[in-house]
Amino acid sequence: MYKYLTISALLFFSFTGFTQTSSAHYYKDTGRPGAEIESNYPYDISIRNGESDTLNTKTVFEKNGKPTILLFWLTTCAPCRAEMGAISGKYEQWKQEADFNLYAISIDWPRNADQFIQRVKKSNWPFLAYHDYNREFGKIMPGNLNGLPQVFLLDKNGNIAHHKRKYRPGDEDQLFEWVKNL
Repeated sequence: MYKYLTISALLFFSFTGFTQTSSAHYYKDTGRPGAEIESNYPYDISIRNGESDTLNTKTVFEKNGKPTILLFWLTTCAPCRAEMGAISGKYEQWKQEADFNLYAISIDWPRNADQFIQRVKKSNWPFLAYHDYNREFGKIMPGNLNGLPQVFLLDKNGNIAHHKRKYRPGDEDQLFEWVKNL
């Protein structure tokens, strides 16, 4: 009896394995090779806002001599949501104390575009959020954006002054100290 159950199980899993859709198709890379992407701020990456409008970072990101925070996140990332909530709660006060730009950039897969839109609509963040739907930032940012959330603080010339990976409560205060020092 055990022999028949084992053979049946092996046959079942063998045949169902052949019928599944390849995950490579599900996660198809739609972006350009990294060598074709402008790697200096303000880059030239197509992004979408919460209304699904397609924009380009060259026209959205301001190169105005101010420090710039690039906050990379995923809709499914709990630490990302915690960090964005912490920054959101302090953002208005920060803007009164320092002049800077902040862009929250989701690097969700294109299949999660609806989740991105829903998160942005219900968040009420006081800053703008965008979706890097072609996932091109990961091809030009140091470390390929492995481990989220990640924050890059750029100086007034667009050079990376600080980089932080992951989030612990209080990290947002350190980030703002870095902003003020620039």
